[in-house]
Amino acid sequence: MKHWIAAASLLIAAPLYAQGLTLPADLPSAEQAQVAIEQDPGVNQARHAVQAATYSAAMLAASPYAWTAGATAQRRRIDGGGTSDEWNLLLERTIRIGGKAGLDRDLGDVGLQHAKAQLGAARNESARQLLDLWLDWLTARQAKELLAEQVKFAETNAGAVDKRRKAGDASLLDLNVAKGDLAEVQRQANTAAATEAKAQATLRVRFPQLPLEARPLSEPVLLERDEAQWRTLIKDSSDMLQAAQLALKKAELTAARARADRMPDPTVGVFTASEGAGTERIVGLSLSIPLGGTYRNQSAKEALQQVEVTRAGMEKQIRDLDVQIATLVSDATSNFASWQSAEQSAAAARDSARLTQRAFSLGEADLQTLILVRRQSVDATNAAVAARADALRARYRLLIQARLLWASF
Repeated sequence: MKHWIAAASLLIAAPLYAQGLTLPADLPSAEQAQVAIEQDPGVNQARHAVQAATYSAAMLAASPYAWTAGATAQRRRIDGGGTSDEWNLLLERTIRIGGKAGLDRDLGDVGLQHAKAQLGAARNESARQLLDLWLDWLTARQAKELLAEQVKFAETNAGAVDKRRKAGDASLLDLNVAKGDLAEVQRQANTAAATEAKAQATLRVRFPQLPLEARPLSEPVLLERDEAQWRTLIKDSSDMLQAAQLALKKAELTAARARADRMPDPTVGVFTASEGAGTERIVGLSLSIPLGGTYRNQSAKEALQQVEVTRAGMEKQIRDLDVQIATLVSDATSNFASWQSAEQSAAAARDSARLTQRAFSLGEADLQTLILVRRQSVDATNAAVAARADALRARYRLLIQARLLWASF
């Protein structure tokens, strides 16, 4: 089992290394992601579907028709006296004609390929969900840590104001403002802690095998490709698109099978009998053919229409995928720019808060100004963390869609 997981992790990591990219340090390792994804209920369901499709392909290749054996025994009363014990043995089987056996084999093969493509799509969806929940948790954790630091600042400020009041340098109003600020920051910290706990619980329940090792969010980077390159890369590796194409091929084969089925399959057999009190032995061949009718013709027409239904569904999926790719590339580009702006704003706000804190300590700034500037710094820093997570999320989603991150084997 350990060797299998190690091999799987190498296969997952290989696409990134092949593209000259580095595995993101803020995400679970390839091995950890593989274990979590492979044990996801949706992936497990798709894996069982592949096994079922394997049996279905074998069934179609083997033919639905089986040999039928029959026997009859009778006693004939002869006019004028006497009886004759007679019997009949029959062995027959329906055979597929008109290329139906080959069509059935092709249907089984395409059905198996379709199930495998759906398994890949299930893994891709599981990876996307893991990414979103993981980033939600890291973002909430950083917000909790930031507000925990702000509680310490508020406690320090409240203590300083209390000392000033005792020394006669601050009013009761200043003390009440400081205490009110501390209470508000503590409330925000409690809310952030609850949000982080909820995000962690959701991640733990959804992917119980995943070790929850907190890591700082990485530095976002610009996209390595333009939209056209991402579109080509994602479409060439899309399991969902492959599944849609295979569904169309399966519908076309089903229609061809329905057309072929307008010619009914004959049943051929051999029989032997004994009559005339054992004085007559009979050996013969039998042939029976169902007479085609309206049902078979309408079934062929319905199958042809299903081809068009499936084709329209595939075209819709292609268009939806194009929209999704364009949206992801746009989000990654705009979110990166937004993160840069948010980082600059947060850096300026932190400098202002640091300078104002020093001025307050020297008695050169009042408490209300300090509280206002510090809250602006907290808001700006929180916005920068959220912008960082959004920029990373958009890029990582592109990597997952292109099978460059946590790609399944």
